[in-house]
Amino acid sequence: MSNNLRSKKWFGEKNLEGFLHRSGLKAQGWPENMIKDKPMIGIANSFSEAVHCNAHLRNLADHVKKGVIAAGGTPIEFPVISLGEFFLSPTSMYLRNQMSIDVEEMIKGLPIDGVVLLSGCDKTTPAMIMGAASANIPSILLPGGPSLRGDWRGEELGSCTDCRRYWTELRAGNISQSDYDSMEEGIYRSPGHCMVAGTASTMAAIAEGMGLTLEGAATLPAVDSRRMTLANNTGQRIVQLVKEKKNFNNFLTKENFYNGISTLMSFGGSTNAIIHMMAIAGRTNVKISLDDFNKISDKTPVLVNLKPAGEKLMEDLHYAGGISGLLKNIENLLEKDVETVSGRTIKEIIDESEIYNEDVIRDQSKPINSIGSISILKGSLAPNGAVVKVAAASDKFHEHTGKALVYDSAEQLSNEIDSPDLDVDENTVLILRNNGPVGGQGMPESGFLPIPKKLLDKGIRDIVRISDARMSGTAFGTIILHVSPESYIGGPLSLVENGDLISLSVKNKSLDLLVSDNELEKRRKNKGKKYQIDDYKRGYGYIYNKHILQAENGCDFDFLLSETYKID
Repeated sequence: MSNNLRSKKWFGEKNLEGFLHRSGLKAQGWPENMIKDKPMIGIANSFSEAVHCNAHLRNLADHVKKGVIAAGGTPIEFPVISLGEFFLSPTSMYLRNQMSIDVEEMIKGLPIDGVVLLSGCDKTTPAMIMGAASANIPSILLPGGPSLRGDWRGEELGSCTDCRRYWTELRAGNISQSDYDSMEEGIYRSPGHCMVAGTASTMAAIAEGMGLTLEGAATLPAVDSRRMTLANNTGQRIVQLVKEKKNFNNFLTKENFYNGISTLMSFGGSTNAIIHMMAIAGRTNVKISLDDFNKISDKTPVLVNLKPAGEKLMEDLHYAGGISGLLKNIENLLEKDVETVSGRTIKEIIDESEIYNEDVIRDQSKPINSIGSISILKGSLAPNGAVVKVAAASDKFHEHTGKALVYDSAEQLSNEIDSPDLDVDENTVLILRNNGPVGGQGMPESGFLPIPKKLLDKGIRDIVRISDARMSGTAFGTIILHVSPESYIGGPLSLVENGDLISLSVKNKSLDLLVSDNELEKRRKNKGKKYQIDDYKRGYGYIYNKHILQAENGCDFDFLLSETYKID
């Protein structure tokens, strides 16, 4: 096998370059017998103290190394950019593509034959899969796992579904500021990502459903000792993948993607996953479309009882049987002959799986929601698409027409939303624009628009809300997102005025602005100049502005797409 190793170009040649390469490893304590003819395994580590979800990944990397060595390989750990939604401005999504480039170029540039991808916080997982798909060497994803359940005054909390729920109650005057502050130390009790069906949990679940991880990787709590064993097994398995000459794209077939979409829908996952899955597909030669999501959603019930659509947390899901258990209950909807990075097929994994709590992983006869968690909407307000998390929306708003109340910025909304004089009622359609991929500088998670205090005081906890922004997967409500084309580049959302009628139909998968074409053309001619974003004048911002695509194309850069997805 050694003659076929990619790393042999660096370490096997008896010349000056080979001398220097071997010397570099020996300077770090690696003896000759750990260099010569050994598979070199990269460990791409997204550890960062600026990303609390990933704070434990250095320890996890040590256990991957043990597995690599046990299987006859030599590990080389290297850092990559890490993205956390909490601290990063303007939003971690702004830098997802940059991280994917970092991952791709480090994989291609380093003397490694295979790679383990250590991810955690939500954008790190899709960014690493995107980069690895483009580099296309043997690869396995190892997510960091969910945080432990939150705990506050005897109540189990999920981050940040319950942060948002109690924030609403604080604004309504039902709890005090000191009550809310006391929650801070109990909501996150360990490293690991959010423990509800947020984007991090969703992308990890999708990755396992697609076969890009070993079993249990998505749900095993971050600080559970068994995750160290999982890391060791991942290290051992990547060496075998190198020996089997199975590159990452072996596990990125259309069937793998379909299984991933089925996992997303039955899991009750985040709307952000639509963007990320389109971006991942865009790095391959596998053609999927937004229509595929609707087709699979229509036949896939939500079976996981997980916040925000349900009641439980990721820890509960793991103990109930994990993603393997979920796949068992949607077996009839899956491509079962698909091979996974473990070396086993989905059918073989399902045959060995068990479900230990039927309230957490429901049977198809007792779903959380009868159809999948997400629907793609299209219509005159969103010609290229928009998304709604049906499983977390109020049934009464699935078919709704209401008058628009429009905000041009999150700042304007924040300044006015609590005014007692606001012209709003429970049928109003609240709109935020200029928060898309370009106008929002990275499509921030500002789509969880607050309920006006005037309505909170009346006990109203949901109204229809629409934006070209994203929303955290931990959030909830009848919220339409990713409206495309976005308003900043002239999409129909930019033409909506206060009082216009907006029509939403989940049944028909439609979102329409009920204004005549003649009137819209008049408004288009009278539009003022766009505001300018200073960060787009130089550096990464300049590249981003020139090459970012819209939501339906995964918000990737146009020059990173495979030939299958190239846009003229």
